Amino acid sequence: MKKKIMIGSVSLVTAFALAACGNGDEEMPDEGMDMDSGSDSNMEDMGDEMPDHDDMDGMDMDDDMHEDMDHSSSGEVPDDLGEEENPTFEVGSQAMVEGGHMEEMEGAKATIVGAYDTTAYIVSYDPTNGGERVENHEWVVHEEIEEAGEETFEPGTEVTLEADHMDGMEGATAAIDEAEETTVYMIDYTPTDGGEEVENHKWVTEDELSEVE
Repeated sequence: MKKKIMIGSVSLVTAFALAACGNGDEEMPDEGMDMDSGSDSNMEDMGDEMPDHDDMDGMDMDDDMHEDMDHSSSGEVPDDLGEEENPTFEVGSQAMVEGGHMEEMEGAKATIVGAYDTTAYIVSYDPTNGGERVENHEWVVHEEIEEAGEETFEPGTEVTLEADHMDGMEGATAAIDEAEETTVYMIDYTPTDGGEEVENHKWVTEDELSEVE
């Protein structure tokens, strides 16, 4: 009789063990599916947060560089930079900035600090401080170039910059992108984004300014 009871107990224990193993096997795929589902959901969320490739292409690196520059200056200009005798915008007058290099310049009211007759260049250069290459920087004047002579530099010419508008500019090797004979202006202005007043900003060209209405 005792043997039968023991055999019965062992059978029951074995049955429960097999049942438990069976339930564990059935639950594993569900857990795996939940993990996969969660991973897919997380990947979709990450995908939503990542910038679109087209948006990244549209980012203007040069704008970022301009944001890092000190827009104010001491007001010093090269000794051989000649003043414009009859500028459209006279020194001390006000003008509207229509074609600023940075978003916060456009639409700002400016005071003319200086007006100079020169050739203004758009240049691309590798900063001397190891920063990323700056493309299409506006503007550097003829007298701020080390190799400057009487002749205007042609696009594609390699030159050395003496301008110090941005950190890493002075002494940098640059390529001339465009040249424009014009009147350049040094201005004071208050950024449209509410930033502090900028003094002696170099440079804006005549076609980047308009009369104050």
